[in-house]
Amino acid sequence: MREITYTLALNEALRTCMLEDERVVLLGEDIGCYGGIFQVTKGLQAEFGPDRVVDTPISEAGFVGASVGAALTGMRPVTEIMFIDFTTVCMDMIINQMAKMHYMFGGRGKVPMVLRTNIGAGRGTAAQHSQSFHSLFMHTPGLYVAVPSTPYDAKGLLIEAIKNDNPVVFVEHKRLYNTKGPVPEEPYRIPFGRAEVKRFGKDVTVVATHALVLAALEAAEEAAKEGVEVEVIDPRTLTPLDSRTLIDSVKKTGRLIVADEDNKTCGVGAEFAAIIAEEAIDYLKAPILRNCSPDTPVPFSPPLEKAYMFGKDRLLESVRRLMAYA
Repeated sequence: MREITYTLALNEALRTCMLEDERVVLLGEDIGCYGGIFQVTKGLQAEFGPDRVVDTPISEAGFVGASVGAALTGMRPVTEIMFIDFTTVCMDMIINQMAKMHYMFGGRGKVPMVLRTNIGAGRGTAAQHSQSFHSLFMHTPGLYVAVPSTPYDAKGLLIEAIKNDNPVVFVEHKRLYNTKGPVPEEPYRIPFGRAEVKRFGKDVTVVATHALVLAALEAAEEAAKEGVEVEVIDPRTLTPLDSRTLIDSVKKTGRLIVADEDNKTCGVGAEFAAIIAEEAIDYLKAPILRNCSPDTPVPFSPPLEKAYMFGKDRLLESVRRLMAYA
């Protein structure tokens, strides 16, 4: 199978859905002629025109609000927020409108829209362009939250998101845009709420998201040389969450490591840990370990940002720590 980048996989998903359904429109800052800050929408305005690929003013509250209204009246907008940090200036539109309209009107109104954004430190863009607070949307009833880690998942999940009748926050990762992987040319959909076991093992479960899935697979390779079999689970969507796959894995391995770039306090890792504490605590052979970002803003200083981040080495250290328990 051909291999393409995460960026191109997303672009193909958008193009496929726009060709199939004229109700699919794109909105966002610099997504037209420029092709988006990470080139995900490159070439789409030239193909579909400025009425379907709309370069918006720098007013997130305005164009997200317009997207909610368009979705309520039958369109299927895919709206790009340049960085997840900028969702803070349109949170009323997301949390009070996008998420709640279907519920508040007794199911008579649907909001079939996708809000694309991204997380992740590592580009030296400081505290207002590097945050990873995707758990905030996981915490909001009414929103679906997708977190693809591979080009294959990115294409399949985005097509599913666009065709879904629920509002979806589609969270990408900056460090993944240039990664490559096998992706079919034909359209396909990955159902929400279905985790994938990226690697099978019997000794330790690592549930990871985004770029940390790749780090977990690297750590698992290293651990295998030491005779430790690590199972790596990618939830793929945080809402709906496939907790059953996670629980079954921990019942098998007896050990859990969570790897997510959100802050540690009240983050995604805390939710995964709570699920196992409630549903599988009797199977645990060791404490649950959370590998998450520190509870601080992301530093601008390159050495401090490097210290803020983590990957394969810390995960491998966590595996060794858990295996030290009898």
